[in-house]
Amino acid sequence: MKPVQGLHHITAVASNPHKNVEFFHTILGQRLVKKTVNFDDPGTYHLYYGDEVGTPGTIMTYFPWQHMRRGRRGNGETAAMAYTIRPEAMGFWQSWLKKNNISTGEIQTRFGADVLPFTDPDGLPLELITSNAPATLRHWADGPIGEKEALHGFHSVTLWLDAVEPTGKLLTEQLGYQFVGEEGNRFRYQAEANDMGIIVDILRRPGQPSGQFGAGSIHHVAFRTVDDAEQLEYLQKLRQAGQQVTAVQDRQYFHSIYFRSPGGVLFEIATDAPGFLYDEPVAELGTHLKLPPWLEQHRPAIEARLPEIKLKPIAKATP
Repeated sequence: MKPVQGLHHITAVASNPHKNVEFFHTILGQRLVKKTVNFDDPGTYHLYYGDEVGTPGTIMTYFPWQHMRRGRRGNGETAAMAYTIRPEAMGFWQSWLKKNNISTGEIQTRFGADVLPFTDPDGLPLELITSNAPATLRHWADGPIGEKEALHGFHSVTLWLDAVEPTGKLLTEQLGYQFVGEEGNRFRYQAEANDMGIIVDILRRPGQPSGQFGAGSIHHVAFRTVDDAEQLEYLQKLRQAGQQVTAVQDRQYFHSIYFRSPGGVLFEIATDAPGFLYDEPVAELGTHLKLPPWLEQHRPAIEARLPEIKLKPIAKATP
């Protein structure tokens, strides 16, 4: 069975949709490729950001539950996520984030790469990590960031766990990852694909408090499979290994199965197909509120509950 190809998408929680859109779309230069609702809570948006077309491995998604209390980082969760940038773009991002009143930490070194830490408006830890690794994506030319400086999809996620081995075993034996090294209490696992978003780091923190879910927390991490047939193979394999895996869920732009890792982190396996062009052409991605067929009859009530999101004209960043 083919190993998973790396990260498909990452879903987090925000408290304010307007600040969220301003941050990702206007400052980080990630296109708002889909504006829909949380299918399980249709009074809340589900916002998707990515490259020009929402290529798997670039897709950051948010549930903006308004007025939700800020979460607290701790064990049993995905505590940080990272984007890849080219090494020569680091100076640009330091200057650009400062210009937009976003505080950054000191540049760190991790496995030989430079790491620039900062947070989203709700305190979710984000990182920009330098790499020249391949990235199969489509640059959003109409966005604020030039192609040389733009984010090159996901680099990695960092899990905070009491113990490394149980989740490490799941990654290597069930999902096809390889253990590739450790630095201090950080253990790195890498997918076999030669593309973006292939790294999962586990930070071992024995005996530390558990995280408290809220705004600024990552809800789940999704891994890539090509199609439905491959996903079903994983569903069967994971269940045979004793994982409690959900039935396949129709998420309109991909199909999903969910399960908890031994450390408590919610994982998903999502299909690449059908993608975000399923119900909008490239030029109109993210400009309409899209609802699945089973919610379309409730559109007037749903629209009445949702705050209006208007995309502002985007100014080009200057390196």
